Amino acid sequence: MTHGMRSDTHDPYLEERRSWRDTASRYALLPLRIFLGVTFIYAGLDKLTDSAFLQSSGSGSIGDMMRTVRDSSAIPALVDLSLKSPAGFGYAIAFGELAVGIGTLIGLLARIAALGGALISLSLWLTVSWASDPYYYGNDLIYLMAWIPLVLAGASVFSIDAALRSRRRQRAGTYN
Repeated sequence: MTHGMRSDTHDPYLEERRSWRDTASRYALLPLRIFLGVTFIYAGLDKLTDSAFLQSSGSGSIGDMMRTVRDSSAIPALVDLSLKSPAGFGYAIAFGELAVGIGTLIGLLARIAALGGALISLSLWLTVSWASDPYYYGNDLIYLMAWIPLVLAGASVFSIDAALRSRRRQRAGTYN
């Protein structure tokens, strides 16, 4: 019995021509993936290269920003946690954005990267942009919603994940 093992390595698209709708569907999330990947890489690098941002206090610092939003955030305890080590929190956000952006852009562990992006966006929405009025002025909520399709679908084309899937299918086909 081979319960749990897939033996259907047949790809229906290999033998038939794809319609433009099939092609469009296959590539539909690629622009979103590129946008979010580049944006998060840029955001991470911007934070890492901004000496003022990674300070505990001072104009433009992560510490001052978190102190400013503390009372208007949805979860003040999360802000208090970040204020225990503002520079450490700043580095964590910056490296997290960088890792998420790279993973999303190259399609390596794309669903996990997208989940990381969604969690970063969620935490920023609940803290930094929670007080935006009306709510749709807060861009972190929009980023959170943009990550959800990539969490669900992953990176189907032009990705390391897709190349690895294809390689596994080829190997499975040669051993059958």
